[in-house]
Amino acid sequence: MRHAKKIAAVVGAAALLAAAGCGKPATNGNNGNGGTPSAAKQVTACMVLDTGGVDDHSFNQGSWAGLQAAAKDNPNIKPSYVSSNSQNDYTPNLTTETNKGCDTVIAVGGLMGTAVAKIAKANPNQHYAEIDAPSSGSNVYGLQYNTAQGAFLGGYLAAGMTKTGKVATFGGLNIPPVTIYMDGFWEGVQYYNQKNHKNVKVLGWNEQNQKAGTFANSFTDLNKGKQISQAFIQQGADIIFPVAGGTGLGAGAAAQASNGHVNVIWVDTDGCTSAPQYCKYFITSVTKGLTTSVKQYADKVAAGTFPSGNYIGTLANGGTGLAPFHQWDSKVPSALKSQLDQIKSDIMSGKIKITSPSQPK
Repeated sequence: MRHAKKIAAVVGAAALLAAAGCGKPATNGNNGNGGTPSAAKQVTACMVLDTGGVDDHSFNQGSWAGLQAAAKDNPNIKPSYVSSNSQNDYTPNLTTETNKGCDTVIAVGGLMGTAVAKIAKANPNQHYAEIDAPSSGSNVYGLQYNTAQGAFLGGYLAAGMTKTGKVATFGGLNIPPVTIYMDGFWEGVQYYNQKNHKNVKVLGWNEQNQKAGTFANSFTDLNKGKQISQAFIQQGADIIFPVAGGTGLGAGAAAQASNGHVNVIWVDTDGCTSAPQYCKYFITSVTKGLTTSVKQYADKVAAGTFPSGNYIGTLANGGTGLAPFHQWDSKVPSALKSQLDQIKSDIMSGKIKITSPSQPK
């Protein structure tokens, strides 16, 4: 996830007095008589990606898709991105985009939080948005997602589908945007056990011990993800929930090598869209509403409105949830689907309380 998942930062100064003028409202009106629309202001939306590349099958890809969708609907939006090869690139990349005079600079990943806070403070007239971290100033819009809610459904589903009584999860790094997924998954399995008098076990994570767990320490190492998944399989797990960006694709490779004995629940994006080569092994995906929320932000920027504060994606507003079952639709029992619908309603109503300490406030 990504993200996985990860996070970014920024710096710049003198050139931003010029950039301050980029925050003026965009116009999209007409001449008042229904004639040809007047020239609308172009808006530059510049994205700084986390490591893993724009096609990471996870949060970079989902976030960039949001800017692309906004630009498709509104040609006055000019999107661009720069990739980060390591965390050392966060500040230089944010600085470069800031000094370009972009109308907004969007940082993808909570690991950029410190860098974004510093550059935003140094450039108070520049607008920023950051994915997977809270707002760190009046000119920073925080986009966060309570993916513990969606992952709760994923955990319940995994517990209802396992044949061995063991499921597993692992993360890219032990950071809140990752462990929030793992917490929700763990809670969903516990709820299934409670409601159905079962004892499905979760390998790789226990919400009650936030310092332990299985982590690849990478969001790009597919081979590491495969090794971890194979170790889980040897311990009896038959459904794996990787929260590790590109590293998580190793779970898909392990499932493929299992000859149909192991399957996966993907995260962030709909895996059957972002990693179709493994679709037959993806029961579903726990989604993060990256594309929609980034598009909504870009739309507001194009209209001359720069949101402040925080957006929190939930089951209620589509910021998280389960993707379609795709090739598994006929394999998931109708009774289990009905239970998931009820659980979703109970989470939204507050009847079911999510306890993950990583939930955004």
